[in-house]
Amino acid sequence: MQFIVRFFPEIVIKSRPVRKHFVKRLRNNLRTVLKTVDSSVVVASDWDRIIVKSRVADEQQRLRMIEVLSCTPGIAHFLDVMEYPFVDMPQAFEKTRELWGNRLAHKTFAVRCKRLGKHDFNSHQMEQYIGGELDRHCDSAGVNLRNPDVTVRIELKNERLYIINRRYEGLGGFPLGSLESAVSLISGGFDSTVSTYMTMKRGMRTHFCFFNLGGRDHEVGVKEIALYLWMKYGASSRVKFVSVPFEDVVAEILKNVDDSQMGVVLKRMMLRAGTEVAKNLRGQALVTGEAVAQVSSQTLTNLSVIDSVTETLVLRPLIVSDKEDIIRIAREIGTEKFAAAMPEYCGVISVNPTVKARPEKIAIEEGKFDFSVLDKALQDAVYTNIDKIAEEDLLIHDVEILSIPVEGAVIIDVRHSSEEEINPLELSQIEIQKIPFYDLHSKFSELDTSKSYLLYCDRGVMSKLHAAYLVEQGYRNVKVYRPA
Repeated sequence: MQFIVRFFPEIVIKSRPVRKHFVKRLRNNLRTVLKTVDSSVVVASDWDRIIVKSRVADEQQRLRMIEVLSCTPGIAHFLDVMEYPFVDMPQAFEKTRELWGNRLAHKTFAVRCKRLGKHDFNSHQMEQYIGGELDRHCDSAGVNLRNPDVTVRIELKNERLYIINRRYEGLGGFPLGSLESAVSLISGGFDSTVSTYMTMKRGMRTHFCFFNLGGRDHEVGVKEIALYLWMKYGASSRVKFVSVPFEDVVAEILKNVDDSQMGVVLKRMMLRAGTEVAKNLRGQALVTGEAVAQVSSQTLTNLSVIDSVTETLVLRPLIVSDKEDIIRIAREIGTEKFAAAMPEYCGVISVNPTVKARPEKIAIEEGKFDFSVLDKALQDAVYTNIDKIAEEDLLIHDVEILSIPVEGAVIIDVRHSSEEEINPLELSQIEIQKIPFYDLHSKFSELDTSKSYLLYCDRGVMSKLHAAYLVEQGYRNVKVYRPA
């Protein structure tokens, strides 16, 4: 199989040195993520495109490659192509008919050709010849150059013929890692996950910083959504997941800060902590999911007061977005369901929260705060490589991993529905239930307690993470299924 990758237009218009930098980064990113699908994949770059070649002919592998290419920042679109040595136009027609003949039945069509090199004909003549032959030999509804039902696309580059099977849209943006790093303050809800995705799409290597206000359950939920975002959109770069225990900070605010000022003070404490995390990770900016006036702490006045606590740049990709638009993007990128299932944690309940915080008033309230509590939280912060999250959790919770299902056990496929559809799990004489990981916590208690359950996912990350959580909750009938 072969794909032709086209660059995002903002890459194309850059100066030659900058363009080469972006293309090199995109090529290296593709090599990194595609090797998980095919270890022998070939990724070669040209001035105007990247060629991806794989000797694997398996349809499931092909679908996985398409999924990876669709979720890699920096790609405008990519083409699934068939490549042949060019002999003459009759040969080009025969190859085109093999691929497109059946798809033209009872439909109007047009042929579009791009040609590069020295030939005794031009692109228009090639379009006329192949289009005429297809019209004569296929059961089509005729040629329609203005508004065809089907467009047949062909590229001829010197002596190589490329017949385009299908075009797929890319993610756009810049290659991950081509710009400076940032630290996303992620809570696991709609806003923070979408804003994190947007910075990753724009080419920023984005670390995850989580302020734990809700205990183990909240942390597991945020870890799983961070893992999902990283594995789907950012697996070409290694990043950190930082968990900062913020329960004592919240307790200190509740005890000493005036009710109306709690929300603003809490956000300022988070920015202080985030700034220190960014310094440790050499991040150039903090990323938040705030949108103007979505909650009381997010008025322009309050945001200005909050930002004044740090000299680090604070990025807010969603600042003028509507909630409906944010949820729509979450749905498109696959985070809607587990953002919706994320437990709500109200760390600070403000009574008549201020919408116009005054710096002098905030200074008085923060004067009552014991900053040693914040220092202690930063000291206790845990920095973990994002791909090692599950393994570190399992050092605490003993979870058995089986390569062969035990008799009578039920396998629970915890993958996202989109992943399960691409590569369905099929085992003979074994009961398989499909419960996405974002529904597992609520539905597991409803299952038959007399049975043993094996959690399954493609890489074993989500399954181990959730099995560890269920074991911690007291369930002893759960293990992990990971085929050898």
